[in-house]
Formats: sequence, structure tokens, C-alpha cells
Amino acid sequence: MLLRRVANWPYCSSMASGNTFFDDMRSKPEVIDPPQNEDMLDVSDHVNDPPQHALKSNGTVASNVRELLECPVCLNAMYPPIHQCSNGHTLCSGCKPRVHNRCPTCRHELGNIRCLALEKVAASLELPCKYEAFGCVGIYPYYSKLKHEAQCSFRPYNCPYAGSECTVIGDIPYLVAHLKDDHKVDMHNGSTFNHRYVKSNPHEVENATWMLTVFSCFGQYFCLHFEAFQLGMAPVYIAFLRFMGDDNEAKNYSYSLEVGANGRKMVWQGVPRSIRDSHRKVRDSFDGLIIQRNMALFFSGGDKKELKLRVTGRIWKEQ
Repeated sequence: MLLRRVANWPYCSSMASGNTFFDDMRSKPEVIDPPQNEDMLDVSDHVNDPPQHALKSNGTVASNVRELLECPVCLNAMYPPIHQCSNGHTLCSGCKPRVHNRCPTCRHELGNIRCLALEKVAASLELPCKYEAFGCVGIYPYYSKLKHEAQCSFRPYNCPYAGSECTVIGDIPYLVAHLKDDHKVDMHNGSTFNHRYVKSNPHEVENATWMLTVFSCFGQYFCLHFEAFQLGMAPVYIAFLRFMGDDNEAKNYSYSLEVGANGRKMVWQGVPRSIRDSHRKVRDSFDGLIIQRNMALFFSGGDKKELKLRVTGRIWKEQ
């Protein structure tokens, strides 16, 4: 119930001061029932409520801005210089030459207009690493995020199998299972190995890995590659080791490879390369045991009819 006190009536000289009606009006408060309307809003219950537009989360706002920063051609995040046409449609600098200076949205000429406003908006953003699902919990300024992601220790690895254009990525346990189950790669425990490589026609060389073997030792995984490839006019053979992890960890290990026969031998000692370096990059840098074809055939018996190479080696951890 709402109580309202009625103001005193002004004294009326024509009325007797003892009039009981006016005495009652002056002495008693008036009781007024509020209207019984269910649609009435009790303002006091909502006076401190935030406006509805403020309920929109910062995450949603950041997501919307990220969409604005997405190049309509390559769909990657745009970094300065961000170009725009006269109608305000934006485009990343990498895609501008690809569209022949024409806006992909409205087909107007792009010119050399920069979207400085969007560049400044981007500078105010802080975003999670794109490898958040792989364990990275960092939040980075927009313009620093790309540099971090290029070196993020949580970024996934590419499949190290070189016999096909495999596009699988993942962490080390996932890739080990993938190599075993999908590529049927031989798995071995131990830090020493003794492998024999045989090819019936050594004159035919294909740019493909003949063999990949995975070794488990020291709580880590290593990939042993043996491959034939064309170097100039003649085929050569190469064996090398890759570490399933980052380069800073790979440097904690060393390995040796040895091949020989008929009283001769060749020995290679080196540091395994990280699988961050592609198979082709390691091979083309000749960072491994290189065997020329004539020498390989000599090790095989000299009849030049069949390649028979026995490669031995070991892996050890540096102290």
C-alpha cells in the first residue's frame, strides 16, 4: 500500500474552524490503493540493470572484428597495409596483385587507398593463439600473434612420411600412431639398428623414399630415411635421421651411420634434424650419409645387377 499525506487545506474564513470534515482531512493520511495492473514495471527493481546492448560479450565483439579483418580472397587475417576500394571493401596486400587491382566485391578499381581505421582497430585487439586446441593458452596482440604462431611450441607437426603427399598434422603421439596404422611403417625399440636395403634394378631411380623406420629410445622417436634420388645425371643414395620434436631438443642427440663391404666402409656422424624441416629440405641439403651409385654397387658385390646395402648405426644422447 502506498501512503500519501495530503497537504493542509488553506484556511477558509467562511467555514467554522470546528468543522469535523475538514478536521478529519487535516489529521488523517489518505490511503490510496495502487492500480492492479500486471503490466506495471517496478522501476526500483531495474534501476541498476545494465543497458541491453552492454550485455553483448567482449568475445562476440572481438569475433565480429576478426571477421572484418578476414581477407575476402584468401580468407586469412589481414595485416598492414590493408587496401580498400572507393566503396570501402577491404583486401590484403598479398591478394591485391592476384585480382589485377580490381575489388573482388564490387569490381571497382582499388588504387592505393589504405584502410587506416581498420589497421588501428586491429592494433587494439588481443586474441588467443590459433593453436589453442593443441594446448597454447597465450593471448597476444593482433600484430604479434602471427610471429608467435610461427614459433609456437604447440603448433602441430606435419606427417614425416615422404613416400606420399600426406597432409596429416598432429602432435607426436598422434603422428606415431598414424605412421604405424596408416603408412604401415616399421617400429623398433632401441638405439642401434642394422638394416639391409635391396633393389633388383639399381639403374632405375625414383624420387621416392624407399624406406622409413621409426625408432623409440630415450623416451623420444626418431625417423630413419633411406632414399634414392637423381643428382645430375647419376642416382645417389642417402640415409639420414630426423627427430620427432623441435630443433632445440634434437640438438641433445647425435647419431652415426655406416655402410661398407669388401674391406671398405663409409661412416657418417651428425645431429638429427627436426621434423619441422621437411624431408625434401633435409635431403636436398645432403645432411646425411651420401653414397654414390658406383660405390653403392661396389658395396653390393660389384656385379651391378642388384643393390644390396647394409646400413648400421646408433643413436646416443649427448651429456
